[in-house]
Amino acid sequence: MHILVILGLVGFGAQMVDGSLGMGFGATSTTLLLAVGTNPALASATVNLTQIGTTLASGASHWRFGNVDWDVVRRIVIPGGVGAFAGALFLTSLSIGAAVPLMAGILVALGAYILVRFTVAALPLDKLGMPLRSRFLTPLGFVAGFVNGTAGGGWGPVNTSALLATGRLEPRKIVGSVGTSEFVVASCASLGFLLGLGLGGIDFTWVAAMLIGGVIAAPIAAWLVKRIPARVLGSAVGGLIVLLNARTLMSEHGFGLAGGVRATVVVTVLVVWGTAVAYAIKAHREATARESVSAPSGPA
Repeated sequence: MHILVILGLVGFGAQMVDGSLGMGFGATSTTLLLAVGTNPALASATVNLTQIGTTLASGASHWRFGNVDWDVVRRIVIPGGVGAFAGALFLTSLSIGAAVPLMAGILVALGAYILVRFTVAALPLDKLGMPLRSRFLTPLGFVAGFVNGTAGGGWGPVNTSALLATGRLEPRKIVGSVGTSEFVVASCASLGFLLGLGLGGIDFTWVAAMLIGGVIAAPIAAWLVKRIPARVLGSAVGGLIVLLNARTLMSEHGFGLAGGVRATVVVTVLVVWGTAVAYAIKAHREATARESVSAPSGPA
């Protein structure tokens, strides 16, 4: 029973991150499932099955709060679904020995990208309102979907980061549009896993526990997306994903590195992570102070 409670909390926490940043549910929850020794293909299958429900709830919540650009959703969702289906079939064809380091390596890269993206870079808005072209959105959706199917996460980090970098859409619209389109992507990835694995080995009580936690968190996260300091949260989550997957990558299931090397890497990651979070907090406070100073004062 306690494992189901833990999984419910994992689903809740992962959806709070995903709904607030537009990324992180798959990377966070898959990382935790790998940490307890789950088969990589089954971990990704469990997460994608869970996301069918959480993304539906998240999409409805973002639609209610006006956070969705349906034109962007329409142009990334079809190539994303195709990529997710292909990525799921690819992962099920790999042996566990090959799948563990591959998935952990992808998640380390995603975590590092989230960490750097939210710690260092401010959000560009200089081209706000300019159109996004299909020749950019179509390959972006396919690549993001393939990574999501292969690693159990990636739809948010790849899409949200790329769309933020264009500066052509409000951050809240990016978060809402990416989260809403993920329903179709998770469904296509799940179909690929069911074809590749069958129903055997998938524990649907795990899916249900994570789904309940995620559905509870979805409307809260959609409300918080306009209020939470995304820069700080992104730094914290990115560092956690890097730390946990670096440990998996160095373990006997990955490259089997010596204990001294593992300890050195873990300490290095902790130092970098702590420094990044401290910097993000400082940068957020400075930005808030500048905004309060530049805001026009009311009548005397």
